[in-house]
Parts: sequence; structure tokens; C-alpha cells
Amino acid sequence: MATANAAASGEFMIGGDLRVTRLGFGAMRITGKGIWDQPADPAEARRTLAALPDLGIDLIDTADSYGPFVSEDLIAEVLAPYKNMTIATKGGLTRHGPDIWKPVGRPEYLRQCVMMSLRRLKLERIDLWQLHRIDPKVPAEEQFGEIAAMQKEGLIRHVGLSEVSVAEIEAAQKHFKVTTVQNRYNLVDRKSEAVLDFCEKHGIGFIPWAPLSGGSLARQGSALTEIAAKLETGPSQVALAWVLKRSPVMIPIPGTGSADHLRENVAGASITLTDREFGALDAQGREAWRAEQH
Repeated sequence: MATANAAASGEFMIGGDLRVTRLGFGAMRITGKGIWDQPADPAEARRTLAALPDLGIDLIDTADSYGPFVSEDLIAEVLAPYKNMTIATKGGLTRHGPDIWKPVGRPEYLRQCVMMSLRRLKLERIDLWQLHRIDPKVPAEEQFGEIAAMQKEGLIRHVGLSEVSVAEIEAAQKHFKVTTVQNRYNLVDRKSEAVLDFCEKHGIGFIPWAPLSGGSLARQGSALTEIAAKLETGPSQVALAWVLKRSPVMIPIPGTGSADHLRENVAGASITLTDREFGALDAQGREAWRAEQH
């Protein structure tokens, strides 16, 4: 088993001046079923958060809607005041029950999201605040304008977007510098290839959510399972290693509520795939993605 330390994943400079270790932690799963209410095992969730610094993880990605509020509250309880750690959070989605997510992009609501996240996380400024979704019912310029105003006021240091297209990134760039983009991306989900390429070209951090998924490649006999067996590790670690090798702007944030699972994820940072292994995984992943579209 590879040594579990996120430092092996390398570093990325968000916005050119905020250094983070490329392998971060997604804090969605330290909540209850349906990302709603308290976690089933609160003590284990706290142990998972407490283990992050020792594993070399210095970027935590959360959102006010996780719980809602539960994830931010737990992070502050366990880790504040934060030492050499970046807490990124998101706003713009409301919760009405388990697995229910409704975007609200009215400027006054986005401001409330930021102010309350500052309070819950015990911060004076959010180093990376991300618009969780662009609300289609509110003019995008109004949403972007309010975010730009909060950045000018010093409430937000860097701004990111989530689940966006290249055109939407370009529209937002007229109001503020987009420093990160958080879209779903993994070995078998390639719908954001164009966005990733755009981010790489412009030095924008790309935060793939659900980065561990191997989808149909998790079956026996695939390149994923064969490489995992050869390296004496698990398919999810190999899938993570592939994501890290895919682009230097990639900042994966696999999440879990288990300290043991966290260590397994971090071990993926120490796996170095050969170009041939990467190519075999890439080809099968693209083929699986195309098959799912038909």
C-alpha cells in the first residue's frame, strides 16, 4: 500500500497566489443521508476531519447547503482556528429536504450565504467562495455583480463557479477573475472535457467532483482492475491517480465520512501511472462515456 500523504499529489496556485495541495477533501459526506441533517456517526465524522492535517490535506471544499449548515459547523468545531489550511465553500443552493437542491441566485440571498458562511466557519474572509449553481431565474449579470461587489469588500478572496460551461465562465470573467471551476468529472464522465481544456489553457483550477468513479470499468478484466491488481491497490485509488495525471490544474476533492476510507483515498496520490497505463485507462474511459450517451 502506498504511503498516505496528499503532498505526493503536488501543488496548485489558486488565482496565482493561494497555494494548495492538489489532493483536497470534499466535506459533503460528513452529513446525513441525502446530504441532510447530522451524520449517522458524528464521532467518526469528527475523526475524519481531525485526520486531514496529518495526511497533508490543506484544502477542504464544503458548502452551506451540506446539511444544510452541518458540514460548515463541524469543520469549524474540529479545525478552527485553521492553521495552514484553506476552507473553500459554496452558496446559491437551498435545501427543502434530503436530496432536494433548489438554486436561488438573488443578490441579497447570495450575500446572506457569504455572511452566514463566514459566521459558521469562524472566518473574516473566505479564501475561495464558489457559486454552487447559476440560477436560471435570475439574470446571471446580477449574480456575478453581487459576487464581484463582495470580493471588492474583502469578504471573498477568490471566486469559483460550479457546473458551468465555457461560455458561462467567459461571461463571469467580465465581472471577476474565475480562479476555479467545479464540475463533475472522472474516468467515465467526460462531459466537461472542453471546460477542463479551457481551464488548463487559462490557469484556472479544475475541481472535479465524484473523481473516484470508475463506472463500468470497475468490472473484472478492465484496464482499471488490471492496473489496480498489478499495483496492489484498489480501483478507486487508480481512478484518482488517473485524474491527477490528466491535467496539472486538476484539484480532486474525494469525500468521505470515514477516517479509514480517507486514508485509502489519500494513498491514490502516491500512485504514479505510466503513460501506457494512463493511455489505456483514458481510452477505455472515453469508450465507456460514449457508450453511456447512446
